[in-house]
Amino acid sequence: MSADRFPRADGDRSGAAEPAPRKPAVSCVFVCHDGRGRVLLARRGAGARDEPGTWDCGAGALEYGESFETAVAREVREEYSAGVLETETIGVRNVIREEPASHWVAVVFAVRVDPAEVAIGEPHKFDELGWFAQDAPPSPLHSQLAETLALFRAWRGVPVAAGNDGQTDHADHAGHE
Repeated sequence: MSADRFPRADGDRSGAAEPAPRKPAVSCVFVCHDGRGRVLLARRGAGARDEPGTWDCGAGALEYGESFETAVAREVREEYSAGVLETETIGVRNVIREEPASHWVAVVFAVRVDPAEVAIGEPHKFDELGWFAQDAPPSPLHSQLAETLALFRAWRGVPVAAGNDGQTDHADHAGHE
């Protein structure tokens, strides 16, 4: 056997290269709030990576060498054009998805922002922003949002309402306050 051909773990000695091992990525997920019980959610537009038309909180990949706080501040500014007033880590989730295939370690943050600063910063990803009561999100929800909002409600000390399926209408859109 030549030096550049190694047997695969399954014993195949054909010399076919092993695919690179898949590794999880780190995501900073943030629930922006106004400090008065409302959360900011964005409706994913046609250019979103996944689940267009659903409502979601913000998130972004942690870049090499970046602190969590720096990543959150950068992403909040990019997505919502707002500065971060306060940030607190509220949980960690392991998110494994089939479609699109991905594995994220999601570090979840509560981030207080000034509602007067909020605007769509990435119109290619989002087509609408809105402020919602934390226990009355709009629908349809992004597949990962319910668990993230449960972490937020637990952090705020708000009991999760039994049977709340997120089907309530929203009342207050950003920019229409």
